Amino acid sequence: MARALTPYQRVMVVVAHPDDMEFGAGGTVARLVREGKEVVLVQCTSGDKGTNRRDVSPEELARQREEEEREACRVLGVREVVFLRLPDGELEPNLAFRERIVRQIRFFRPDIVITHDPFRPYALHPDHRAVGITTIDAVYPTARDPLYFPHHLAEGLEPHKVAELWLFGAQYPDLYVDISETLDVKVAALAAHRSQISDPTELAERVRQRAAELGSDGGLDFAEAFKVISLRR
Repeated sequence: MARALTPYQRVMVVVAHPDDMEFGAGGTVARLVREGKEVVLVQCTSGDKGTNRRDVSPEELARQREEEEREACRVLGVREVVFLRLPDGELEPNLAFRERIVRQIRFFRPDIVITHDPFRPYALHPDHRAVGITTIDAVYPTARDPLYFPHHLAEGLEPHKVAELWLFGAQYPDLYVDISETLDVKVAALAAHRSQISDPTELAERVRQRAAELGSDGGLDFAEAFKVISLRR
């Protein structure tokens, strides 16, 4: 294994749907866990509309996808997953949503927050954009400053300043993470999402191909890529 990715210890991943973390950052998360970091996942929706089937209810699908996500987290070594259970396909970057994210930041107090890049052109899923921009707005300045959501103070949730944002799916990444030793773990975690996968072999090949493409961009065999925003000066 190469040198440690970061000196920071606590990492929070905030994503829209079950399997978003695994696709965007699964190899990186597995590597961070191997390096002894604490990783928690904040899952904004439970993917209750993520199917082309008509014989399953949103509630049934959400239960299935939550269990799949728990299994994926066990594979990756993620310490805890928080399900916000917001409606799939209906996320909006409003103040109420931001408060939900700020609450998790102030509770878990992460050094690094990993989320969707909301600025990538032609990133078409509205939930991905909404989660990315809301998480960025939650990190800076809202979670940091005590006059935002002051009722948190009465609940024992102190303001918290995140050190870095890592945005996956970025058009112009500046951090390429070597996942050569954790690529198989990423694939295994994705395989837990059985409701979303029709051909596990084809999925594994597609994931390896994408990791190789990103690796080529970063001078590595297999990689995931992020845009990093530093916030602690």
